[in-house]
Amino acid sequence: MTTESAQEFYGRWARLYDLIARRTPGIAGLRQRAAAACRLEPGDTVVEMGCGTGANLPFLRERVGPAGTVIGIDFTRPVLERAREATAAYDNVHVLQGDATQPPVGSGGGGEGSESGTLQGVVEGDAIDAVLGTFVVGMLADPAGAVDDWCDLVGPDGTVVLANAARSREWYAPPVNAVFRAIVVLSTPPTTRLRYENDPHLQLDEKIDTAHAQLRERSVAIADETHVFGVVRLTAGRLE
Repeated sequence: MTTESAQEFYGRWARLYDLIARRTPGIAGLRQRAAAACRLEPGDTVVEMGCGTGANLPFLRERVGPAGTVIGIDFTRPVLERAREATAAYDNVHVLQGDATQPPVGSGGGGEGSESGTLQGVVEGDAIDAVLGTFVVGMLADPAGAVDDWCDLVGPDGTVVLANAARSREWYAPPVNAVFRAIVVLSTPPTTRLRYENDPHLQLDEKIDTAHAQLRERSVAIADETHVFGVVRLTAGRLE
């Protein structure tokens, strides 16, 4: 699938994704937990890769306070427009269009634009204290490589946090996983397919396993959790 067709697909469903991201029962608690796992302090800088409609950004801003910096990156413009609307009241929350596999932050970074035109230099010379990626690594061609790059962005004693949906491993998993598979198929472009050469939910599992394993490999301290009937896996890694 090309980048252009992916942007068109996710842009078309931006309103529905925003509703799901904010209104799903229990999702606010999960987002609060992901923000807490970033180990942020007032004045810190945090980058969210694949920020979507910005549902996590207010929670991150609560952690860093008005003196900190929150940067959200996503590649789909209609989705980002919703993120900008949701964070318009915060002058220290920046949203920009960019590729999470080539994040336009840090030294030499430069994106396609944000509400202030560009974010080049916003964090240049300053350590990024944490990187958060929720429900994004399953969309990437090389999840482990992306996680490696995110780890390289984080300064000493920084944190990388991943939260992703995959098949449950609990004893009651079969009915939960049946629902999960249906959701994955319906949300995988193009949705008109009834059969896939490779099951999307199995590919998703493999990508998530690979990404979380890479984060554990790079970290000196690790926290692993499961949420939502074992479907959501949250891994936080503290880096050297």
